[in-house]
Amino acid sequence: MATETGQPTLTVDELAAHAGVTVRTIRFYSTRGLLPPPVIGPRRVGHYGSEHLSRLALVEELQHQGMTLSAIERYVAQLPADLSAHDLAIHRALVASWAPGSAEKTTRAELERRAGQALSEKDIERLAAMNVLERGDAPDIFRVDPGLLRLGVQLLQVPISLDTLLAARDVVLEHSRQTAKELTRLFQDEVWGPYSESGHSPEAVETMVSLSAHMQPMVVQALVTAFQRSLKEELRARYASE
Repeated sequence: MATETGQPTLTVDELAAHAGVTVRTIRFYSTRGLLPPPVIGPRRVGHYGSEHLSRLALVEELQHQGMTLSAIERYVAQLPADLSAHDLAIHRALVASWAPGSAEKTTRAELERRAGQALSEKDIERLAAMNVLERGDAPDIFRVDPGLLRLGVQLLQVPISLDTLLAARDVVLEHSRQTAKELTRLFQDEVWGPYSESGHSPEAVETMVSLSAHMQPMVVQALVTAFQRSLKEELRARYASE
């Protein structure tokens, strides 16, 4: 079966297998509003698409970052309703990027299972060039950044050269570093300054820890949303008259 966009859909069991969670977890997330309802097909069987898979990955990443379920619900509720699977993958990749050293060792078989497709040597080379993975000591062993893998696999389907992809990555990195510096300065002025002046009281420590834990994913959400809107406006302005 296929969705209106032509993408294949998954049963709840297949979705659970692809996402590495249980069917019970999917049901639970659905009742909490973290997953949109499935498309109901023949025989009243629910079918799930790539958006569900991306949302599951985002929720799991937010949990990995230490957010409570209530905080994740608030985060997801504030996401634009029309986010595509690709947009959600960007959110997850950026949230994951706050956690250093997140690369995991995996076999080629496990890598392809996570990617949801077979990977040629050319695919491996492109993923390595994008810093999604790096080769291990053995031929079929890799160190993979799970937060970037799904986005990297989607970029494999983009019909542009690797040089262009890498140039785009460099642009994003350059400006994101400057943004990170400015946000760090604001955090230091707003949080660290009062904390230092308080003499490290228990109340101030609790406040700083709480703000630090919740600031990062919220900032990521704001950055991604602002970037997507700016990009749409730029493309509309540039090509509307052509």
